[in-house]
Amino acid sequence: MQKNKNNIFAPQMSRRNALKYITLSPITASLLVGTTATVSQAKTYDIRKKIVIVGGGAGALAVLSRLLKTIQNPNITIISPSQTHIYQAGQVLVGAGVMNYEDILFKNNSYIDERKVTWIKDEVSIFNADNHTVTTRQGKRVSYNYLVVATGLTYHYEQIAGLKKEDIGTHGITSVYLNDLEKGTAKGATDTWRWFQELKIAAQEKKPKVIFTHPNTAIKGGSTPQRTLFLAADYLKQYNLSGEFEFISSQKNLFPLAEIEEALYKEQNRYGFINNRLQHHLESIDVQAKKAIFVHTWKEEEGMKSERLELAYDFIHIVPPMSPVEALMQSSLINEDGWLDVDKYTLQHKKYKNVFGIGDTCGVPLGKTAGSTQEQGIVLTQNLLNIIQNKRLTSKFDGYTLYPIETQYGRTMMAEFNYKGLSPTLPLNSKKPRWMWWIKDLYLSQPIYRHLILTGKF
Repeated sequence: MQKNKNNIFAPQMSRRNALKYITLSPITASLLVGTTATVSQAKTYDIRKKIVIVGGGAGALAVLSRLLKTIQNPNITIISPSQTHIYQAGQVLVGAGVMNYEDILFKNNSYIDERKVTWIKDEVSIFNADNHTVTTRQGKRVSYNYLVVATGLTYHYEQIAGLKKEDIGTHGITSVYLNDLEKGTAKGATDTWRWFQELKIAAQEKKPKVIFTHPNTAIKGGSTPQRTLFLAADYLKQYNLSGEFEFISSQKNLFPLAEIEEALYKEQNRYGFINNRLQHHLESIDVQAKKAIFVHTWKEEEGMKSERLELAYDFIHIVPPMSPVEALMQSSLINEDGWLDVDKYTLQHKKYKNVFGIGDTCGVPLGKTAGSTQEQGIVLTQNLLNIIQNKRLTSKFDGYTLYPIETQYGRTMMAEFNYKGLSPTLPLNSKKPRWMWWIKDLYLSQPIYRHLILTGKF
């Protein structure tokens, strides 16, 4: 897929000029200072304990890189079948036609040095925390002294009755999330770009009915449903077209923070064709008839009430229910809500003190973003080194979460928050979409992720 060269998506600039501009910005200066400090303050530990990392995503690679920088003669095993790494935050940008597909795919052997690390190219099928072992699909039993769980999320399209993965990309259906981490493909990104173009063609004949969903589970990159909504709306607006857009969410609010929610309503109102239905969960879909059934649930004095709502559509963007991987769900490592049971500050497991977690699989209130992974990687690495040396856990994750929300082509709202509320890196109004954040998200975030976060330099 090629980038969309159409100049209606202003402002545009070359990657080189964008990087020159952003390098002079305060946020980049702070990033570079932070990176230098991290490297220069690194200490070397002579630790012989065996550490096993399960997963091959951002969290796994960030922790692996940091441990390799701090441990002499490391005894580390990483278990992951994925040989191609997907920059998942970029799938929305590919779906909107402003990033190349090949720019979101990297080789994992760039980050896993098999001269220093044992890489088992398989997937864990059994976690046995009581015996300090994991077992792979092929039956290989691997013991550990310390375990880092970084297994990410599983997408449950099958929980939507009537929907199969094969339907995505057909009959007006798309899902920008759809990918195969083991095979290293992100079909949902390219399907969504084609969906945008088909939507534009349809809008030239009539106002198409378009549905965007948000499931009743925690999700990766919580702003993705609305990023897709806004970019699709603006894609039509740039051609003086419109539609009948419905953002249908199982959540009670558009956004967990009132300040950002207010700004999102304001941005929606600019388009004039976006309607919201909250507390509606997508239960089933009739692919051929293009009808979606939602369950509307709300609370009254006498208890919970629910009703079903059938809506016809021309196009639908589906965000699937999500959960930890099956092997983890079947283990003793999860909490009563079905997530890895770690302390929200230290990322140490609440029962098994030699187990830590990072990333989307963790049962913490916030933190299912790439920006969170960077912060969590620092915390986890320090606390893991401390516990191995019988020291107190000193590092704490404050819940830092970063949601870029492109409210139009050329303008991005940067919502940064933690357990206490809004937590902007710069003293700027978080509610205001800015050109600089668009440039940062489109041109700088991927290089930072690829060359600094995954390598443990930031």
